[in-house]
Amino acid sequence: MLGHDYDYFIFDEVAFEDEAEYVVNEVVKMRLADRMGKLDLVSTPNGRNWFYKKMLDMKGRPREAYVQSGDSRENKYISEEYLQIQLKYLSEKRVAQNIKGMFIDSGGEIIPGRYIDAALLDDTNVVDSVLSKRERPYYISGWDLARKKTATVGITVSLSNDTARIVKLNRIRKWDWNIILEAIRKQQSAYPGRLVIDATGLGDVVVSQLSDLNPEAVIFTPKVKAELLTNLEIFHNMEKIKYSRWELPDGEGRVWSLEDELRSARWDDNNSCDAVMALALALWPLRRPNRPVIAPRIGSV
Repeated sequence: MLGHDYDYFIFDEVAFEDEAEYVVNEVVKMRLADRMGKLDLVSTPNGRNWFYKKMLDMKGRPREAYVQSGDSRENKYISEEYLQIQLKYLSEKRVAQNIKGMFIDSGGEIIPGRYIDAALLDDTNVVDSVLSKRERPYYISGWDLARKKTATVGITVSLSNDTARIVKLNRIRKWDWNIILEAIRKQQSAYPGRLVIDATGLGDVVVSQLSDLNPEAVIFTPKVKAELLTNLEIFHNMEKIKYSRWELPDGEGRVWSLEDELRSARWDDNNSCDAVMALALALWPLRRPNRPVIAPRIGSV
């Protein structure tokens, strides 16, 4: 397509393209620019992925975009008899997605989509809680270290009214340990508090290099990893975690999104979910809700 211009472009089944955001924003849209062409994104839903987020964005701009959805049973060109057979044998989720055209969780997600929806903050209407002069923010930072082609991610949460909120997210696509050590120290200096680090493999070297910060080391065994992710889901279920729509450049025109990673993380496929694990590590010290996180403070008046 490069080198050509178009007046009208239809991208069919875009929800099933793994690199949909990159293809649309970096390739297709630029082919429409010279001629002020129109773009039509058409697809059967495929979970709450990029296409779902794009649909919500366009739906919120009715003067600039048009959104239409429908039930396959409304299409006179599709066999009604065939659809009735599918309704009989398909699961409720498959019927909702493939026949009714609804956006649903595909199944197997670590964090159900409705929990992520509840945790997302509207950046245009965020009001930070006002701390009293005596109250100081309490921070916990979790760091998931890079594995092969993955990224090193550090997430810091602040605690207020028994709820954790992401205040800092650092994502590093470099392999130099000195850069990572410096980043961790810098984040700890800005947000002093508890530090939890993935000590799997060479991670123990990083932990030893940061011994002056008194980090808590966590080794990712299958059992520990399952407990970390379960605790992350519990925090979402209890609506005790909040975050903005963190989006960062990811090279070659791509954009990495915390929301996208949270939605795509599955119990059977989560080895590249660095931010998910970093957030799980940040929440790990809070896994016992009946035990106070901050030691009692005694003062005199």
